[in-house]
Amino acid sequence: MEFYSLNKNASNVSFAEAVVKGLAPDRGLYFPEQITALPDSFFENIESMDTIEIAYTAIQQFVGDEIPEADLKSILTDVLSFDFPVVKVTENIGTLELFHGPTMAFKDVGARFMARCLEYFNRDNDDHVTVLVATSGDTGGAVARGFLGVKGVDVVILYPNGKVSDIQERQLTTLGQNIKALRVDGVFDDCQDMVKSAFLDESITSKRGLTSANSINIARWLPQLFYFLFAYKETKKLGKDLVFSVPSGNFGNICAGIVAHKLGMPVKHFVASVNVNDTVVKYLETGNYEPKASIPTISNAMDVGNPSNFIRIQQLFDNNFEDLKKDFSSYSFSDSETRKAMKEINHTSGYVADPHGAVGYLGLEKHGLQDNEYGIFLETAHPVKFLDIVEETLDTKIAIPEQIKEVLDKDKVFDTISKYEELKSYLLNDTDYKN
Repeated sequence: MEFYSLNKNASNVSFAEAVVKGLAPDRGLYFPEQITALPDSFFENIESMDTIEIAYTAIQQFVGDEIPEADLKSILTDVLSFDFPVVKVTENIGTLELFHGPTMAFKDVGARFMARCLEYFNRDNDDHVTVLVATSGDTGGAVARGFLGVKGVDVVILYPNGKVSDIQERQLTTLGQNIKALRVDGVFDDCQDMVKSAFLDESITSKRGLTSANSINIARWLPQLFYFLFAYKETKKLGKDLVFSVPSGNFGNICAGIVAHKLGMPVKHFVASVNVNDTVVKYLETGNYEPKASIPTISNAMDVGNPSNFIRIQQLFDNNFEDLKKDFSSYSFSDSETRKAMKEINHTSGYVADPHGAVGYLGLEKHGLQDNEYGIFLETAHPVKFLDIVEETLDTKIAIPEQIKEVLDKDKVFDTISKYEELKSYLLNDTDYKN
């Protein structure tokens, strides 16, 4: 399969080229030339299939013959080495827990898949590639862990000063080796703009191969469709129509869920649940897409004012505004509403949701579930990642998992920048980098 730029001013590329380049030369996001629905028998028999078989069947058409079956299944076995349970919260609502991986966030799947693919494509040469990534929270830690020690790959992570939790910051600043962290005096959108500018700066790209590990990269974005399929497998026995509510920042996760739907997975509706960064909510109300500066909230991973992946969602609906609104909704919630939902969930079920999961729960409430519908909100990170907020809101103590304990006593190591010229200088003069 080939991938084309959504800006439609660049040549089509292979899966490997799209992974290595990250962003097209015309600054467009790569998108598959076609999405072929899986046979009905796949969904009819999904309960008898294991996670590797499900994932391989779903991703194979996008990878093609660029990674042989045995190697691709080996990659998937490594990537999907933890559980993805749907946990009951109420009679008609469950939460898909995506925090059982090494960094306790949903981005472990995409980051590990991309790292293993890049490692595979780089296996027979000594060239280095630099993974340049912006993070609003969990992406940085997942990418850092996923690429730690990967041959021929250097990682540079940009994150906004004071806008990520202490644990999130520790997960991306304490690993060392081939992982470098840059703390940016600004917000996530500033970090993302710097990354995109670097990709188009020939004075950098002529000297240093760059790729992205944000969800703009197809190898980070597409494998997120796996756990929607896993959730369908687990809840199929209920015999109800599924409604997914996805806490959304850069909209890559919910976009991957829609790809799963395009593959044939039965879904009644998708809800993109957001905090006060409501660019997409306003778009659905007015038809005008107007990005704006992001606003900090307690659900910081969603503090995105110009979500990169929304253009992919529009493409999945053939840029038909009315068709989009039939299958897709988006609702915005304040910090006070988020805290209230965390308390409500805990009081009624004993479940401890992090702020992002609580926003997802609110999306299902706002959507309003019918008797024949079952709602699933995605719990995208373990509540310990937002320890202070969760403990203060619920007046409880959260046990620290082993994955988190290992970074708590390590020193943070980072450089601080405030403008693009400083990132450019860093990339051109990093003495640890060898071409």
